[in-house]
Amino acid sequence: MNSNPIIVFDGICSLCNSAVIFIIKRDKKSMIKFVAFQTEKGKEILQQFNLTTQSNHSIVFIEKGEAYTQSTATLKICKHLTAGWPLMYGFIIVPTFIRNGIYQLIAKNRYHWFGKKEKCMVPSPALSEHFL
Repeated sequence: MNSNPIIVFDGICSLCNSAVIFIIKRDKKSMIKFVAFQTEKGKEILQQFNLTTQSNHSIVFIEKGEAYTQSTATLKICKHLTAGWPLMYGFIIVPTFIRNGIYQLIAKNRYHWFGKKEKCMVPSPALSEHFL
C-alpha cells in the first residue's frame, strides 16, 4: 500500500473530478494520490477495505491504513490542504449522522446537479504524477 494518503473517487462524477482538481491545487506538498474507483487499481483498493463501488461513497480517503468515507473523508482531506482549509476539520465535532446526512444528500444527487461524464477523467501529463 502506498504510504501517501489516497483518495478513491467517482471518476465519472463531474463534482468529484472538480474536487480532485481543487485538492491538487491546494495540496502544495503533492502528498495525496488519486485513483478512480472505476479502475482496476481503485477497485482493488476498495476491496482491501471491504468497500464496493456500489456503496454511496463518492470519495474514500485512505490514510495510515484506515479508510474514511462520507463526511469524515472530506474533513480529513481538508487537514492536508493549504490556507484556511484545515480549519474545516473543526466540523468533525458535528454529530456524524448530521454530517453524513448532508453528504448523502449531495452524493445521491451529484449526477443530477453537477453532471456525469461518459468515462473516467484521463489526467493530463502535468497531473499524472498525482494519480496511481
